[in-house]
This record gives sequence, C-alpha cells and structure tokens, in this order.
Amino acid sequence: MDVPYRQIRAAYTDRTITVYQAYSEAIAGPAVRAGRFVDPFKRDRMTWVKPSFLWMMYRCGWATKPGQERVLAVEITREGFDWAVSHACLSHYDRSTGESRAEWSRRLRRSPVRVQWDPERSLQLTPLPYRSLQLGLSGEAVQRYVDEWTVAITDVTALARGIAANRDPALLPVERPYPDPVPA
Repeated sequence: MDVPYRQIRAAYTDRTITVYQAYSEAIAGPAVRAGRFVDPFKRDRMTWVKPSFLWMMYRCGWATKPGQERVLAVEITREGFDWAVSHACLSHYDRSTGESRAEWSRRLRRSPVRVQWDPERSLQLTPLPYRSLQLGLSGEAVQRYVDEWTVAITDVTALARGIAANRDPALLPVERPYPDPVPA
C-alpha cells in the first residue's frame, strides 16, 4: 500500500473527527467529567491536537511521561477541524511552498493554527517513512476548540496501556485517510 508522504489519517464520521491529547490528571479529570475543557485547562496557551493515535502514543510514551499520564480522545466537529486546517500555517519556513520567508513570517504571526508534519509511528513507535499531522491551536482556534468544536471527550488511557502491554494491532482505533485537502 502506497501512503502519501503527507496525509491526514484519522478516525472520523460524517460529522466528527477524533484527535488525541495527553494531560496530567489535574487537566484530564475535570475535562472528562465535564465533557469539555474546563479549569485548569489554559486557553491562553497553544494546545496541540493529533489525529494519529500512534503518534500520540509516541509523544506521551504510552501515557507514562510526566504530565501526560492521561490520554484523551477528543471528538470534534469536522467543520471545526476543517476550519483549523484552512487557517493553518506551517510552523517552520519551507521554501518549496513558493512563498518568501517574509511572507511566511507574516502569515505565521496572523495564523491561529500551526501545522507540523511529524513521522508517523509503527506499533513499536518507530518512525515510518511518511508524515502525520499535528495542529497547534492558539488564540481564536483554542476558543473555538473549547467552546464550539468539542463534541465529546473520552479517556482512552486504559486502551493505550493495554495496547502498550501486548502490541495487539486489532485494538488500535481505525484510522483512514481524511478526505479533505492536506494543508501546507
């Protein structure tokens, strides 16, 4: 199977897409109970969301890294996700986009969303030869994420630890190519 070098792969429905985040108990517990992000979640900080479950597992060490002991599956509206992608700017300058460094820098300062393309991960968390998306939400994007886009928050920490213990691929969330255009 040929996988494009950059492709959004995610679990999604006609209405929602699932992104993952890892937090401490202090943030995750209240969010799961409320079904949305509440204090002590900080709206004034950039928050990174990842549609790839395995990339999240790499980032949080299967829910073992300090401050990332709880993994949340955050179901958000596709409308919100698409808005974020359409308002995103690469987090680093890439001359192959055709824009000058000065143009990119201006766009970066105005953009409420950052895009990073990181190596997708295998079940053993080794890098694969293609990239997965993560989006950094700030300013207006964080406000929309918290107040408008979030449909449900589910704690998937037990799932993460169960997969880590036996590396059973049948337990992984089913992720497929997301049909909308890939951002820069």
